[in-house]
Amino acid sequence: MIDLTTDYLGLKLKSPLVVSSSPLSESLENIQRLEEAGAAAVVLPSIFEEQLALESIALDSDISRGTESFAESLSYLPAYDDYRQGQDAYLSLLYRAKSRSSIPILASLNGATAGGWVRFAKEIEQAGADALELNTYSLATGFHKTSAMIEEGIVDLVRQVKQNTRIHVAVKLSPQYTSVPHLAQQLDDAGADALVLFNRFYQPDFDIENLNVIPRLTLSRPEELLLRLHWVAILYGHLRAELAVTGGVHSAEDVLKSIMAGAQVAMTVSALLANGVAHLTTIQAGLARWMEEHEYQSIRQMRGSLSRRSVPDASPFERGNYIKTLSSYTLRRTVPQHK
Repeated sequence: MIDLTTDYLGLKLKSPLVVSSSPLSESLENIQRLEEAGAAAVVLPSIFEEQLALESIALDSDISRGTESFAESLSYLPAYDDYRQGQDAYLSLLYRAKSRSSIPILASLNGATAGGWVRFAKEIEQAGADALELNTYSLATGFHKTSAMIEEGIVDLVRQVKQNTRIHVAVKLSPQYTSVPHLAQQLDDAGADALVLFNRFYQPDFDIENLNVIPRLTLSRPEELLLRLHWVAILYGHLRAELAVTGGVHSAEDVLKSIMAGAQVAMTVSALLANGVAHLTTIQAGLARWMEEHEYQSIRQMRGSLSRRSVPDASPFERGNYIKTLSSYTLRRTVPQHK
């Protein structure tokens, strides 16, 4: 009997197949469909730092308006609940998903500063989330902000959330850091329970006819997995925090590669948006079939078998591979024939 179970964020999962945060999981009906198709856990869509900040600003503005002139104005202030619709809807989805699903439900916060995250993280914990994913999507567009400042902010955010809650926390990172291992170690020291590699930058396109900059969303492609495999394989075995792969996971083979690199779970969503929720069943069947054909008894047995610390030659993970790869590609020259 093939054992597909894995551990992640203090949870015992029936397989390493986790559905990433996306609009696909924004309804209870979809979450139930994902569970039926074989999802071992589901990450809810992110609630954004900007949403928390805007609601907080609106509340502060209304509370202070008029009070400097009329003490009795406190009696006509709008209720706090009026500014909680976005947050309450999120907590309601979380609560209903937990009550009607048998798989773990992970909440997701998207942002890069502490802000109102700690308070809302507590509410997420109280609503019953099995774990929390902090999606640290940040774009450094200010010339005054150094890479060290950005990293310190992320580490401080994780530290504050961990100090003020008991919930397991995964940190979803971007690949654009000068030293991924150094940041990973800092987050590990700050208490992160898992690192999710990597989120994807959604870059705008240019409309040259109308002189507009327009948003453009593209689904992930299988070749994007290579970057994730590279860094998970390097980090594996050096951190207390667990590792998860997201981005480019489209097939059973992609899941197998992720586990062999050292991941506890492989997260997918683009493949489901492109092929339908039932594609999860196909991936799981392919995973079990491959393991049986190659005489693997469990996911645990193969984990990390292709990590940097496990392979006989670690040079493919280092600069030497860069030189070797480039030098191995030669252009064919067409030599003119003389008659």
